[in-house]
Amino acid sequence: MTTYTLKQAADLLASGKTSAVELASDYLARIESLNPVLNTFITVDREKTLEMAKQADARRAQGQAGVLTGVPVAHKDIFCAEGWRTTCGSKILDNFVSPYDAGVISRCKDAGLVTLGRTNMDEFAMGSSNENSAYGVVKNPWDQTAVPGGSSGGSAAVVAARLAPAATATDTGGSIRQPAAFCGVTGLKPTYGIVSRYGMVAYASSLDQGGPIAQTAEDCALMLNVMAGHDPRDSTSLERAGEDYTGALAQSLKGLRIGMPKEYFGEGLSADVQAAIEAALAEYRKLGAEIVEISLPRTQLAIPAYYVIAPAEASSNLSRFDGVRYGHRAADYQKHINEKTSALEALYEQSRAEGFGTEVKRRILTGAYVLSHGYYDAYYLKAQKVRRLLSEDFQSGFSQCDVIAAPAAPTVAWNLGEKGDDPVAMYLADIYTLGVNLAGLPGIAHPVGFGAQGRPVGLQLIGNYFSESRLLNAAHQFQQVTDWHTRQPGL
Repeated sequence: MTTYTLKQAADLLASGKTSAVELASDYLARIESLNPVLNTFITVDREKTLEMAKQADARRAQGQAGVLTGVPVAHKDIFCAEGWRTTCGSKILDNFVSPYDAGVISRCKDAGLVTLGRTNMDEFAMGSSNENSAYGVVKNPWDQTAVPGGSSGGSAAVVAARLAPAATATDTGGSIRQPAAFCGVTGLKPTYGIVSRYGMVAYASSLDQGGPIAQTAEDCALMLNVMAGHDPRDSTSLERAGEDYTGALAQSLKGLRIGMPKEYFGEGLSADVQAAIEAALAEYRKLGAEIVEISLPRTQLAIPAYYVIAPAEASSNLSRFDGVRYGHRAADYQKHINEKTSALEALYEQSRAEGFGTEVKRRILTGAYVLSHGYYDAYYLKAQKVRRLLSEDFQSGFSQCDVIAAPAAPTVAWNLGEKGDDPVAMYLADIYTLGVNLAGLPGIAHPVGFGAQGRPVGLQLIGNYFSESRLLNAAHQFQQVTDWHTRQPGL
């Protein structure tokens, strides 16, 4: 039963042909078999999962079930969940058990979804390969010598390996769309503010956004129906009327204008990725869409702007991890006390030195630098101005088209360790995704074929604000006439 989509699993439960306990047990057995190989989960708690499944079955028996009651899903280990260890892939939070639920977790519980476990991730969501986790690298299910993408690589790999029909994830600079593309699954990054950030451990607060990863666009729509909604505990959560994101899935694509930015389809894009995307766009034409060329002239500025703004916000957000209130505390910090360093300073310094990984330290230092006296105006303020210009580019593009097509990444997934010693090369791989976060726009990535070494290729569709239904409709219609989303790795 572990090959079912989210929709199929929900239908199976509704028909009474299986129970939530049986479904969860099947997935737990598969996780037990494959997780030691793929390293997709940080925490699995069989007893908690089966208890949630029993409660879901009881709700169904009482006639109180919703559409997804009893369906098992996985959660990225960045969402606080009461009674579950929440590590954010970091040693500094290794022993932290959350006393409360994040907004997303609360909504999933209310919908009756069953938690299978906590997925591996780049430490504090900082990375594009899932090699920065304190709990080891995640293997790409299609090729275990390749990265799964990041930072939500665990969530994407879980869905690709059929260890869960869907998973929650977060996207700060492409961390839903890029791993979805690398693992041959579908991932949606919603408009900023649609999904609550309450209890989602912050990396860069003005960029972070939660969203779903699943096999299909239809599954992502079902998950977004659960995840989206106003949360008064999150000051960035938007108050807007509820929306059924499955409502427009069946609409025809006749007349849909898909923009192709010339800046996205030139130098830097590998031939195998370009060929798969062009074939996908040809399929969209058959479905009635029109392809128009547009320009996003400031695309190249997205990387420097992002890698000023995101580290700046991270340096502020991560200051709370000090070894005093919760998380890792250095055991021998006292030996570092001297005439220049107080006991408190020594505790801070040693706890952070031991608890944070290399990439997190790099971004904290970068962020502290660009916010420091004398550099704030030169770097951070200018980056925010560039951010506005990038948003204006997108709005200009949307005056000519309805959605924008782009690669999710310049290449297919690279080999494990290939870019570990070159952080700039890793950052450059985010060129097609960063602008969406800087502008706060929605984007979806869905599989469209395979490239070098048989590794998946994903097409990214970008929409204007609150156009999730249109993006899901486009991807769903494509998936009705193609089978890339049904392909499974040979595990």
